[in-house]
Amino acid sequence: MKTTGLKQRISTRLAFLAAGMAMSAWAPLVPYAQARAGVEQGQLGLLLLCLGIGSLLAMPVTGALAARFGCRRIVLASGLGCCAVFPFLAIAPGAATLAVALFLFGATIGTLDVAMNIQAVIVEKDYGGSLMSGFHGLFSVGGIVGAGSMTLMLWAGMGIVPAALAMAVAVALVLLGAGPHLLREPIAAERDGPMLVMPHGSVIFIGALCGVVFLAEGAVLDWSAVFLTSAGGLSAGQGGLGYAAFACAMTIGRLNGDRIVQRWGGRRVLLLGGLGAAAGFFAVVLASSPWLALLGFVLIGFGASNIVPVLFTAAGNQKDMPASMAISAITTIGYAGILAGPALIGLIAHASSLHLAFTGLACGMLLIAASTPLHKPVE
Repeated sequence: MKTTGLKQRISTRLAFLAAGMAMSAWAPLVPYAQARAGVEQGQLGLLLLCLGIGSLLAMPVTGALAARFGCRRIVLASGLGCCAVFPFLAIAPGAATLAVALFLFGATIGTLDVAMNIQAVIVEKDYGGSLMSGFHGLFSVGGIVGAGSMTLMLWAGMGIVPAALAMAVAVALVLLGAGPHLLREPIAAERDGPMLVMPHGSVIFIGALCGVVFLAEGAVLDWSAVFLTSAGGLSAGQGGLGYAAFACAMTIGRLNGDRIVQRWGGRRVLLLGGLGAAAGFFAVVLASSPWLALLGFVLIGFGASNIVPVLFTAAGNQKDMPASMAISAITTIGYAGILAGPALIGLIAHASSLHLAFTGLACGMLLIAASTPLHKPVE
C-alpha cells in the first residue's frame, strides 16, 4: 500500500531546489566576505574549510535524527537554520565571526542534504520507479537559480546585506512550500537505532564510487577555468565557460535521467555514464583547441549526471545497513571527496601537470564503469 504520492514527490523536489539555491548563493558572496573579513587568499582557503568541517560533522548523525524525528522536522529545522545563518555570511566583521558563520552554514546545509536524500529514497521506493535523477536535477536547477539571482541582484547595485536577506527569504519560502507534505513520521524500523554507525558492507563500496564522482565534480568546479586559461588558450574572462558547459550538461542529464534509468536500468547508466565521463576527461586532455575542450566538459557533465542518483538509490536498497544510516554514510564519504579533490588535483598539478591530474580523473571514471558488474543493488 502506497503511503506517499504526488504531493510528497513535489515537496521532495522543492527541498532539493531550496538546497541548491542556498548552497550556490554563497559563491557570489565570497569576494565580499573576504574583503569584509580582511583576509588574504591563503587565509580565506582555511576559513572555507570551516564550511566543510561543519558539513562533515553534521552528516553522519543526520540519518539517525531523521529516523527518530521524521524527515520533515530535520529538513525544515536545518533548511530554515541555513536561511537564518546565510545573512551573517555577508555581515561577518572579521575572520573569527566568518569562521563561525561558515561552520554553522556548513552544518545546516550538510544536515539538509542528508535528510532530503533520505526523504527521496523513501518516496522513490514507495513510487516503485526511478525518481532520484529528477530530484538531483532540481538541486542543479536550484544552483543556477541561486547563483544567478544573487549575481543579478549584486550586479544591479543592490547592497550585499539586502541581497543576502532576499535570498534567505526566497529559500525559506520554497522550504515552507515543501513543508506540509514532507514525511512527518519517524522511520519505525530504524527509530531506536544508534546515533552513529560505521559504514560497512556494500555501503563502503557505494560511498567510494560516490567519492570518485564528487572528486571529479569538485575538480571541474575548481580547476576547469585554470586548465582552459593556462593550457587551453582562453582568456581569464572566458575561463568560466568550462564549468558552465559542465553544469548545464549535468542539469539536462539529470532532468531526463529518470526516463533513462527506467529504460536502461541502473547498471547500464553507471557503465555508460562512467565511460562517457572518462571520454570527456580524455577529450579535455587531448583537445587541440579550447572549443574541443569545452565539448569534453559537456561530455563529462552528461556522463556523470546520473551516476550519483543511481548510487543513492542503491544505498536505499542495500541490506547491510539501515537506509537512513547508509545515506548519511555515503553523503559524508562523497562530500569528503569534494573537499579533498581540489587539493589532490593541485598537488598532482604542482608535481607534474593538470593534464596528468585530469587523466587520473578519467581513470577513476573508468573504474566506476568497470565496477558495475560487482554492484548488484544498482539494478
